[in-house]
Amino acid sequence: MAGSDPPTSPKTLPDEIHRAVKPGTALLRLQTTHSREGVLDGAWWPRSRDVATELPALIQALTTHLGPITRVGLDTAAWEEVPTRVVVDDRVVHLDAFPVGDDTVLVTRGDHDHFALMVVPPDTTPDAARDAMARAVRFDNVTQAAEILVATLPEPATEREESG
Repeated sequence: MAGSDPPTSPKTLPDEIHRAVKPGTALLRLQTTHSREGVLDGAWWPRSRDVATELPALIQALTTHLGPITRVGLDTAAWEEVPTRVVVDDRVVHLDAFPVGDDTVLVTRGDHDHFALMVVPPDTTPDAARDAMARAVRFDNVTQAAEILVATLPEPATEREESG
């Protein structure tokens, strides 16, 4: 469609959010373009695998930018003690067990609007996390979360084997 309007770049949360993040808060990058052509809609870097601690901050951030979140689907094997629901800002958010792997969470807004977020492992270095998250939120990304993480994150097991 040849028009006079220049193409718009994907919108993400401002970089200032990354500098302002305090330990223990959720770090999120979210693609909010209308086309949503990429495989992933965003990326989340929790600080631990404790759902009760990590999920409320994610839900608050998403609610601010997307509206009320009704459900979160995650692989319960990847998280510590997953309840069936959490209450965030007086709203009940249901947690569903999905075998999506530890690298993805599925977020539902309303009845049918789903967002897939890549989950960066909590122990990831800041530089590696930023690289993985930037790749995940590209509007033309066609790579699954697991592949992005394998390609961008260093292998921690190698360092342990060499020192042991």
